[in-house]
Amino acid sequence: MNPVLKPEQLPLRFVLSGLAAAVLLISTVLVGMYLGEQTRERFHNVDRSWQTYTEHAAKRGELLSQIRAHLGYGGIIHNFKNYVLRKEPPYLTRLNIQLKNFHATVQEYKKSGASEYELGKLGIIEKTIRTYEEKISVAKQAAREDWPPSKTDLLVKVDDTKAISAMLALDKYLEIKRLEAARSISEAVVEGNRLVKTGFFFVGVLAVVATMLYGMFFLLLRKLRQTITKLSNELDDRRAAELVAKKFQRAVDQSPATIIITDTLQKIEYVNKKFCELTGYQLNEVLGQTPKFLQSGDISVAAYADISAQLQGNKKWQGTFRNLKKDGSSYWVETVILPLRDDTGKITHFIGLGEDITEHKKAREHILRAQKMEAVGLLASGVAHDFNNVLTTILGNVHLARLDAPAQGEFARELEQIEIAAKRARHLVGQILAFARQQPGKATGLPVGELIQEILRLIRASTQPNIKLDYDVEDDQLAVYADPTRLHQVLMNLCVNATEAIGTARGTVLVKAYRQEATDGNQPQVIISVTDDGPGIPPELQDDVFTPFFTTKRAGKGTGLGLSVVASHVNEMGGKITLESKPPGGCQFLLTMPEAKTGPTEKPVIEDLTSSGGKIMLIDDEPEVMATCASILRRLNYQVEAFDDPRKALEIFTKAPEQFDLIITDLVMPEISGQEVCEAARQLRPDCPIIVYSAYQPVGLELGNLKFARFIEKPFEPELLAKTVHSLLQPNDAEK
Repeated sequence: MNPVLKPEQLPLRFVLSGLAAAVLLISTVLVGMYLGEQTRERFHNVDRSWQTYTEHAAKRGELLSQIRAHLGYGGIIHNFKNYVLRKEPPYLTRLNIQLKNFHATVQEYKKSGASEYELGKLGIIEKTIRTYEEKISVAKQAAREDWPPSKTDLLVKVDDTKAISAMLALDKYLEIKRLEAARSISEAVVEGNRLVKTGFFFVGVLAVVATMLYGMFFLLLRKLRQTITKLSNELDDRRAAELVAKKFQRAVDQSPATIIITDTLQKIEYVNKKFCELTGYQLNEVLGQTPKFLQSGDISVAAYADISAQLQGNKKWQGTFRNLKKDGSSYWVETVILPLRDDTGKITHFIGLGEDITEHKKAREHILRAQKMEAVGLLASGVAHDFNNVLTTILGNVHLARLDAPAQGEFARELEQIEIAAKRARHLVGQILAFARQQPGKATGLPVGELIQEILRLIRASTQPNIKLDYDVEDDQLAVYADPTRLHQVLMNLCVNATEAIGTARGTVLVKAYRQEATDGNQPQVIISVTDDGPGIPPELQDDVFTPFFTTKRAGKGTGLGLSVVASHVNEMGGKITLESKPPGGCQFLLTMPEAKTGPTEKPVIEDLTSSGGKIMLIDDEPEVMATCASILRRLNYQVEAFDDPRKALEIFTKAPEQFDLIITDLVMPEISGQEVCEAARQLRPDCPIIVYSAYQPVGLELGNLKFARFIEKPFEPELLAKTVHSLLQPNDAEK
C-alpha cells in the first residue's frame, strides 16, 4: 500500500514546481481561453464581412446590373431613340415593357436596405427615366404627324448625363462597399495569422508542461490557418467566376439574336430575353417544353426529322423558319442550330441562334411589288401613248366631219356623240398616264357631280347586279379644290370597297355631296360621303382601318394598302377622312375637302382661225395622225408639206430653210426624235417657229430656251392646234 504524501510532506522544490506547474497550467488555460476568444472574434469578423460582401455582390450588384441593362444597348434609352428615329411600333412596345421592369427593379433595390446615398442616386436615375416617359407622347405625336427628324429631336431630346453620373456613382459606391468588406476579411485574416504566431510562441514556452495540450492546440491553429488561406483563395476564385458569369449573362441577355438551349430530348432549359420579347412567352412558360409550340405548320414532319438527324450526326443546321408568337401572329427567323458537346465529345445540349428577318421579308415583298407596279406603269404608258395617237386622229376627223355636216340633224348628233366619247377616252387615258407616272397632279377646281357620275359609270360594269349605285349632289355647281387623279383614286377605292362589303347580298352604295358652311373663320368645306348597307366594321377594328397592311379580307384578296393610301392622299390634298360604322347597320366614310368656286362650264366655241396663208412642215411617223393634222391645217388655208420620215424632212429643210414658216413635229419617233429635229432646225434657222406634240411630255424636254416654240399634249382638239399655229404665225392677232 503506497503511502499518501501530505502536502506538508512534499519537498519545497516539488511544491514550488507544482505551484509553478499550476501557474503555468492556469496561464496556459488563460492564454488558451484568450486566444480562443480572439480567434472566435476574428472568425465572427470574417463571417460578418463575408455576409456584407455577399449582400452587395449578389443582391444589390445584380439589381444594379439590371438597372444598367435597362439603360444600355437595347434598353429604355436605346428603344426610345429608335422609336423617335424609325417610328416603328415594336420599339414603343419594348420601351413600355422595359419602363415597367425598370421601376420594379428600382423599388426592389430600395427595399434591400439601400443607404441614403444610394436612394439619392436612384432618385436622379428615376427622374431622368420619368423625363423620357413624359416625352413618349411627343414621340407618338411626331410619329403620327411625320415630323422631320430635326423637329422631333429638338422636342424629345433628354439630358441623361446626370443619370449616367448617378449610375457611375452607384457603381463606385458598391465597389467601395465591396472593397471595405474584402479589407475587413483581409484584416481579420492578418489578425488571425498574428494570433496564430502568438499561440505558437506560447506553445513553445509551455511545451515542457503541457506538450499534448499545446500539440493539440498547435494542430488546431494550423488547421485554422489552412482554412483561412483556403477561404481567401476560394473568395478570389469566386469573385473571378462571378465576373465571368456576369459578362456572359449580359452578353446573352443583350444579344440581338434569340437563343434557345435544349437537352438532347429537345426540352427547353434556357431562352434569353430577346426570345421572350419576340415571341411573347415568359421563361417559366417554355421551360421543359419542346420548341414544337413555335411551329407554324409550313415545314413538314419529315423535314423536322431530317433536321434532328443532322444534329444528331454532330452537324449544324441552318435555315429559315416561319414561327408563331404567343398571340398567334407569325414571324420569320433565320436560324442556326448547333450541338453542344462535353469534354468527351458527347452531345449534351443543342443551342439555337435566331435572327428576326420579318422586316427584311416584308421589305423584299414591297420591292417585288414595286417592281411589278413599275412594269405595269411602263406598259400603261406605252398603251396610253398609242391610244392618244388614235384619239388625236378621231378628234381631228370628227371635227372636220362636223364642219362639213349640217348643223342640225341625226348625223350632227352622231358626230357629237363620237366627239364626246373620244374626249371621255382622252380623260381615261390621262388617268392611265397619271398612274404610270406615279406623281401628283396639280390641284384644281373639280365639279363634284361630274366626278361622282364618272366614277359610278366606271365601276358599274364590274359591280354585281344585286347592288344599286346611286348618288345625291346638293348643287350642280358644287366643286372641290383637289388633285383630279388623287381624288378620283380616293373615291374609286371607297366605292369599290363599299360594293365588296355588300358582297352577294342585295344592297345600295350611295355617294352624297353637300356644302358645309364656314365656321370660326375657316373656308367652306364640301362633304362627300360613301355609304353602304353591308355588315359594317366591328368597333374594335375601326381604329386600324387606315393602318398599312391591315385587312379583313381573306389571304390573296387584298394587300391592306387601299385605305392607308386613301388616307395618305386625302391628307396630302388638305382634307380629312373619317369612318362611321355601327354593325350591322352598314358603313359610311366621310371625306371633307376645301370648296372651290367655279362658274358654269361653257362649251368651247369653234373660232374662225382661217389664215392668210403660210407654209408648214409637218413631221409624224404615224400616217393617220399626220394625215389628220395635214387636213386640219389645209382647211385653215395653210400650205402643208407632210413627212413620215424625219431624216427626209431635215434633208428638205436643209436645202431651203426659209421656204417654211413653221415646223410641227411629233416628239417620239424612231431613229430621230422630235427634240433632235428642233435642235437641227434651229442650227440652220434660229428664228424658225416650232410646235412639238406628243402623248406625254417626258422629263428632260426643255423648250423654254427655244424662242417661238410650243408644246401640245396629245390627244388635242383641232381648235388647240389651230390656236397654237395662229399664235406663232400671227402673234399680233393672237394678242388681240
